[in-house]
Amino acid sequence: MDPADVKSYRPISNLSVLSKLLERFVARQLLEHLNAARLFPDLQSGYWAYHSTETAVLKVLADILRALDTGDLVVLTLLDLSAAFDTVDHATLLRRPLEVSMSYGLRGHVLGWCQSYLDVCTQNVRRGTFSSTVIFLLCGVPHGSVLGPIRFVLYTADLLQLVHNHQLCQWRI
Repeated sequence: MDPADVKSYRPISNLSVLSKLLERFVARQLLEHLNAARLFPDLQSGYWAYHSTETAVLKVLADILRALDTGDLVVLTLLDLSAAFDTVDHATLLRRPLEVSMSYGLRGHVLGWCQSYLDVCTQNVRRGTFSSTVIFLLCGVPHGSVLGPIRFVLYTADLLQLVHNHQLCQWRI
């Protein structure tokens, strides 16, 4: 990769050991809650035992082959989510406490702690002895954090329901 090209670099979160341990503890409890209550979207493959990107691809392939076998027309639309974590809008996520409370059962101190995670996110760039000024982030979840991927799943969980409610797509589940 070209060291002069900004795209060759990705952000890294320097989180303390204590922070990572706390995140792992919270993530374990949150995942147990979400899995036990079956609150993840039905088509979500991450964080479910025995599910992966491989099982997701097999599901899509099986659906396509089933539709073709019955003579249906198949159109596949894919989204490029290569920088997905960087697109999570803090204001949108923080504006949704009632929805999150109703959808996932997170209330009180737990909901407050989850919101505080995004309240004051900052970023700066260091190269050698040079360090840029610190800026406040309005989008993105920290790369390298334990809760980042879970936050992204919860952030996008309503997407399938939105597509279904507006009849933008017909699928069989």
